[in-house]
Amino acid sequence: MGLSRVRAVFFDLDNTLIDTAGASRRGMLEVIKLLQSKYHYKEEAEIICDKVQVKLSKECFHPYNTCVTDLRTSHWEEAIQETKGGAANRKLAEECYFLWKSTRLQHMTLAEDVKAMLTELRKEVRLLLLTNGDKQTQREKIEACACQSYFDAVVVGGEQREEKPAPSIFYYCCNLLGVQPGDCVMVGDTLETDIQGGLNAGLKATVWINKNGVVPLKSSPVPHYIVSSVLELPALLQSIDCKVSMSA
Repeated sequence: MGLSRVRAVFFDLDNTLIDTAGASRRGMLEVIKLLQSKYHYKEEAEIICDKVQVKLSKECFHPYNTCVTDLRTSHWEEAIQETKGGAANRKLAEECYFLWKSTRLQHMTLAEDVKAMLTELRKEVRLLLLTNGDKQTQREKIEACACQSYFDAVVVGGEQREEKPAPSIFYYCCNLLGVQPGDCVMVGDTLETDIQGGLNAGLKATVWINKNGVVPLKSSPVPHYIVSSVLELPALLQSIDCKVSMSA
């Protein structure tokens, strides 16, 4: 790591600053209630939601030719048809999708302690939000959690030529803030995108948020630091800067 102090921190959004996984589960529970109470589904309701979850996890976006609303409504339509048989029911699929989506967005909030941390950090360093994903989906989340005002810049992978872990998006972020890769720290929960990307771009440090104590695969990229919560970051940044002043 270079001998300069940290000048900028890049934050991932999903499951780093907001609990996207938890919000999605709340959305699924609402859909299960709907299917059971209004449509009298029994255990099929949970099976449908499980199938949709699998489809979401395998999603591949080609932003130029896919509308996320159509794609995700199709996940529900296929899951319902695979579980119940019979003709496709687009209308029910849309009802499920929009209920899941609206519930999920309602539960995407920045916790008060996270807001306080970002506010304090921004007095010392530049802050940038760097999130992969479909433009519409990510912009809706950013609006729902009202996080834009805590950052000097916001970069959405789906709006760029390449997403994390490509070095180009990290260099783009550095240019936006007027800093060098060696001045920056990447913080995120995904080894393959956040950490690998930070390593690819030669950032000063990468910080992996490992909330659930997951043991990474041997082939996974190795972060410089591991924390269990984003709230541990200020102390960690202080210790990184201390190392710099001691080396100097």
